[in-house]
Amino acid sequence: MSGRDAGLVEVLVRRLPEGRDLPLPRRATPHASGFDLRARLEQPLILEPGQRALVPTGIVVALPPGHEAQVRPRSGLALKRGLTLLNSPGTVDADYRGEVGALLVNLGSEPVTVSRGDRIAQLVVQRVPRACL
Repeated sequence: MSGRDAGLVEVLVRRLPEGRDLPLPRRATPHASGFDLRARLEQPLILEPGQRALVPTGIVVALPPGHEAQVRPRSGLALKRGLTLLNSPGTVDADYRGEVGALLVNLGSEPVTVSRGDRIAQLVVQRVPRACL
């Protein structure tokens, strides 16, 4: 690994069969911190004001020990549609192997429709130091 790549962390991503038509997470711009996560829904989901729902993303990740992935809101959704995440950031531990989900909540005053493939959250990978208490 070159000095330029020394900080690179390899995260294995597996697309679930139910999400095979969805793009894998990717950064929207070269310097973005997060990878866009998309909704794996069979039919559109309407979130009324104040309503929440766990939305699957169609992916499973395998993080190296000493790392976590944080599921974070997308600021554009919060500003434009009142849609954000509860329990934010949501933590994906290094030993978790289930489907990544986003706990969406509508904090706006109008219903919001979430459709299959919509960018609903972002995934940011962080180092986590070992601590003892």
